[in-house]
Amino acid sequence: MDAKNLDDRQLDAILERLDGLTAELHALNKRLDHGEGLLRIAHELSTLNDSLQALAYAALGHQGPQVRRRRTG
Repeated sequence: MDAKNLDDRQLDAILERLDGLTAELHALNKRLDHGEGLLRIAHELSTLNDSLQALAYAALGHQGPQVRRRRTG
């Protein structure tokens, strides 16, 4: 009987570790899903930035921007 109890305890310990690993995998999957969402947002922001730059240059027409520089002194 002692050998059987030891085996049951070992099995319980293994099952606890598996439960912990399962929970950790779920947490990692959530982080990855969140990261993928952030990558999509970053891509969309980059595309938006390119579009805004194109609109700004189109609004300037054929002439370049006129930049006034401050005099330091």
